Amino acid sequence: MSTLSGKHQFGELDEKRVTFVEKGISKERADFLQSLLKHNGFEVLIAEDKKKTEDDPTFYTVGVTDMVFNPTIWIFQRRLFTLDGRRVTQDFWDQKTTETIPQYYESKL
Repeated sequence: MSTLSGKHQFGELDEKRVTFVEKGISKERADFLQSLLKHNGFEVLIAEDKKKTEDDPTFYTVGVTDMVFNPTIWIFQRRLFTLDGRRVTQDFWDQKTTETIPQYYESKL
């Protein structure tokens, strides 16, 4: 399932206005997004989500201070780059693959 929604959500993290990139994600996913987005020149903020009980798993919210950033638009306009300079695809963003083949779909013909 894709993490891209197309909706532009914004709010506050650490008393700064942010565009939310993803909410309710694992530490590993938050670290991946932070690394990728910082490499692309964004100021990234990560906040630990509040737990209902102490036994609940820990989740995180990732945001960027660029109020017009929308991951869906940036990915499909091919404006994000991997750490080694390749263009980010939807499957790379979703961590389904480390490949960044330019096609968004494969022809089975």
